Amino acid sequence: MTPVRFPIPGVTYHSADRADACRASGAWIWSTFGDALRDAARTDSDREYIIAEDGTLTFAALDRRSESVAASLLQIGVKPGDRAIFQVGTVKELVVALFGCFKAGVIPVCTLPQYREIEIGQLARLSGANAYFVQADFSPAFDLSGFARRMMAEHGLAHLVVLRGAAGSGEHSLEEMSERFSIVAARAITAAVDPAPGDVAMFQLSGGSTGVPKIIPRMHAEYLGSSASWNARHRLTAADTALWALPLIHNAGMIVMLMPTLLRRGTLVIRARFEIRDFLVAIARHNVSYTGSIGPIAPSISDFPDVAAHDLSSLRMLFTLARADGLEERVNIPSQQMYGITEGMLMACAPDAARDARHGTIGAPCGIGDEVRLFRPGTEDEVPLGTTGELCFRGPHTLCAYFNAPAITAESFTASGFFRTGDLLRAAVIEGRTYYVFEGRLKDNINRGGEKFGAEEVEALIVSHPAVNDARVVAMPDPMMGERACAFVILKAGQPCPTVGSLGAFLHAKGLAKFKLPERIETIAEFPLTRVGKVDKQALRAMIAARLESETAALRDAS
Repeated sequence: MTPVRFPIPGVTYHSADRADACRASGAWIWSTFGDALRDAARTDSDREYIIAEDGTLTFAALDRRSESVAASLLQIGVKPGDRAIFQVGTVKELVVALFGCFKAGVIPVCTLPQYREIEIGQLARLSGANAYFVQADFSPAFDLSGFARRMMAEHGLAHLVVLRGAAGSGEHSLEEMSERFSIVAARAITAAVDPAPGDVAMFQLSGGSTGVPKIIPRMHAEYLGSSASWNARHRLTAADTALWALPLIHNAGMIVMLMPTLLRRGTLVIRARFEIRDFLVAIARHNVSYTGSIGPIAPSISDFPDVAAHDLSSLRMLFTLARADGLEERVNIPSQQMYGITEGMLMACAPDAARDARHGTIGAPCGIGDEVRLFRPGTEDEVPLGTTGELCFRGPHTLCAYFNAPAITAESFTASGFFRTGDLLRAAVIEGRTYYVFEGRLKDNINRGGEKFGAEEVEALIVSHPAVNDARVVAMPDPMMGERACAFVILKAGQPCPTVGSLGAFLHAKGLAKFKLPERIETIAEFPLTRVGKVDKQALRAMIAARLESETAALRDAS
């Protein structure tokens, strides 16, 4: 089969020889998302694939409904290779919409319901989207459908599909689209546009350090191969039921939950929002064996006072980004740390790995053929074992290039083709195996509960505040979210410092998503500088970390 059927201008693809090699090695699964679902519907038609709070989807039901959505998209004029903005939460209708797009060759863009004018404007322009999926009932406090209509008008998008609500004149209801065609009639339409395994499946986003989003094309075959490697590393089978209460359209939700569950013919329980008590109840109710956290879930479990009152006996594994030791001690369930980056690397331990590996490292690469090097930052000099270096990787699952961004792509790779992550790791040998320990970052970004954003974007808006002369935003440690944003500000003469609330309202009014708002403000007379005269962000991070530690100690002593 030809690796690419619907090439998209601005996307760099693997060559045919490279695709053949990845297929032969087993690194790629030579299929598409749509065909993987069709296969599951044939072999396990009545098995529940998705269990949501308000209903379920068997493989057969999802196959039928998504086939009708795909045919409907083609009927209304959306074409293979077109891109679609998604502002939809973790609900079962999202899964129907996504697979409808996959089958029609339409490319979902990983956008979130929390995004506002800045993010949607940037992504609509950069992706070239002409379709928009919106969840009408996402929040009673915000008219997301009205916002979507305004964004469509401002950015020239042509097709609006409404989920879980009424569609207006000229708009389309996902519910109606999912029932418009029988599966036989729908397949007669969609068969003509079946993507190839090397075609783009999704546009994911990089959690980079600048204010300009970087779009990462992920292809069907390589994404499926990476998902299969996650199953293999954790020895997950059809008997495993997974639980996810975070954004499903994220790379993490797709590559460690939705697609691995499809491939192993398992069941995925989803929750529209994370609430700790409901989460723990769902584990027992659905006999969940596997779940994890890229945000506040793990610390919420560890800190929840009534965790012992809940039956977690079905769980056999938990994963988290950090503090797996404390989580395992709290719930007595094998827990491990992991690492993932949308540009194409997954790391984790096997379930029976040594405790020191599971708790003290982020594991080792999961994907077949994925290579890791730790280089001295700014060079291609490999550091000695046990020494900290920048994580660089290449392999079958590594992006070829960012979408329509040749300059950024060029500076992101070494001469030998290794992708530079900006993350600092060191290698450790435990019981004869090499694992990796996360030591920090070179890049200037914040990871708030799994939502990564660049400091530069927030700084550029803060300095437009009438009281602020200059600003720098850094990550500060947080036991619940991992990191939160702290703004160091130099005030204009005679101006009072804005409060966290007033600055947040100012930034949100400018169109910045709420999760990017600074959650602490520190005034400073001047920024510390490096020896070459640049603002020393590392010193600022150390400064706020020390202050937080001092405040915590003072509270502890007072109690």
